[in-house]
Amino acid sequence: YIEKTEGTIRMTGNVHAESRIWDGQAMLPDGKWVDWVAVRQNLEEDTLGRGPKNRPAVPELGTVTHPFTAYGFKELPQDETLLIRNATIWTCEKEGILKDGDLLIHKGKIVAVGQNLTTNDYFGKIKPTVTVFDARGLHITPGIIDEHSHVVIRGGVNEGTQASSAEVSIATSLDAEDIDMYRHLAGGVTAAQLLHGSANPIGGQSAMVKFRWGLTEDELLVKGAAPFIKFALGENVKQSNWGDDQTVRFPQSRMGVEQVYYDHFILAREYGEAWNTFEEALMKTTRREQRRGELPNAPRRDLELEALWQILNQERFVTCHSYRQDEINMLIHVADSMGFTLNTFTHILEGYKVADKMKAHGAGGSSFSDWWAYKFEVKDAIPYNGAILWSQGIVTAFNSDDAEMARRLNQEAGKAVKYGGVPEEEALKFVTLNPAKLLHLDHRMGSLKVGKDADFVIWTDHPLSIYAKAKKTYIDGRCYYDADRDVTMREEINTERARLIQAMLNEGESGAPTRKPKEKVKQHYHCDTVTEENR
Repeated sequence: YIEKTEGTIRMTGNVHAESRIWDGQAMLPDGKWVDWVAVRQNLEEDTLGRGPKNRPAVPELGTVTHPFTAYGFKELPQDETLLIRNATIWTCEKEGILKDGDLLIHKGKIVAVGQNLTTNDYFGKIKPTVTVFDARGLHITPGIIDEHSHVVIRGGVNEGTQASSAEVSIATSLDAEDIDMYRHLAGGVTAAQLLHGSANPIGGQSAMVKFRWGLTEDELLVKGAAPFIKFALGENVKQSNWGDDQTVRFPQSRMGVEQVYYDHFILAREYGEAWNTFEEALMKTTRREQRRGELPNAPRRDLELEALWQILNQERFVTCHSYRQDEINMLIHVADSMGFTLNTFTHILEGYKVADKMKAHGAGGSSFSDWWAYKFEVKDAIPYNGAILWSQGIVTAFNSDDAEMARRLNQEAGKAVKYGGVPEEEALKFVTLNPAKLLHLDHRMGSLKVGKDADFVIWTDHPLSIYAKAKKTYIDGRCYYDADRDVTMREEINTERARLIQAMLNEGESGAPTRKPKEKVKQHYHCDTVTEENR
């Protein structure tokens, strides 16, 4: 029995053959589900009827959230002074793992890490309001950093129509409403480098973001972060897997890929020298010549060559998609001969073969933990790759390149313990401090150290365990994910969904035009994602 209620009830169920009894479930207007049973009567006609409904003069509006989508905040997270006590703290610093440790946060920064902390030692006469959180039985780690990600990007991740697209930037194509951002926070991920795809040897400029869910695109960007750019080697850049019609764009071979790099860096060097010559000539002009406008002609500005010139000057840094040792050797030789250092080889699944050369060159490695055999050029990959790179003194990280894997990067780090016996805290650094070092941000994030940004995660269990769940995730001292709040949000989302369904049903009954439900499929980008407009 269902009491009379305002709104439309949606029902689903079973009509039993040769039976007068029907049963099933129904969704009430408030989104709650109930069971129902009906007995069929022998009526000649439907006596229920449907009369016109009174519609409110003013339509009911939902609550504005930030972002304006599922799991948006009614009020944005606020800065707070927080003292967390009695936790197991993985500092990823020389202090190591602190048992029964305390963490003090104020104005978005880490004020103190230790044991038996008191706020009196860190604040003057005017003391802030301090929230004390007892984390006994819980673990705290730095926020996870994904060195290689393609989330929070709209409109495609590749520009595959030319061999070099150094002039484009991911920072101009961010999507602050991407639900993957919230899901990453639920997995303890606080920051990531958003990279161009691997459709061309020289890709676009990357964007470094913190997952400040609810803020605008510009507010996601990490201010003052070192500029990076994506390079790529292997099958993708020579279009081997693009189809039979993709045989026009240069390069079509691995030899051609090497030539692309030389051609473009030689042009970039000439471009930079032309600007240097112009600026020297400009400095030599007299005031009289300047008043008369008798100035040297400036070179034509080229955004593509400008980005490459920055690489030659060590003002922009390269993250290179790579697999095979022969190609890694090739690009190291190109960089050495052109006078710059490759910052990071990402994926680097044959890095264990060239670890000595990487170290001599000065490159770091950001690897998959245990991926192999998903295409021919990775057939020699081994799960011990990360441990071998680390053992050779190379700054080693694990990356995701995948929206789903990124939410479990803490588990990916644990695989370095299984494959290679990397100590647990060193393994955790594969997804915290080490990617921060590769991204030149270790002075701000990646470990729990006084003065660094308060980006950290409170875990329910050992952070490398498959049983660990993020209880709270903080960025700049603000809680952007709370597991308890998430439960409440799910209930609110269910209620709001029911309200919207009722509004649509009411519109249909009043004679307004209707349309069939349409599924909205979210595009997940990877290095090799190419849409028709990108070809």
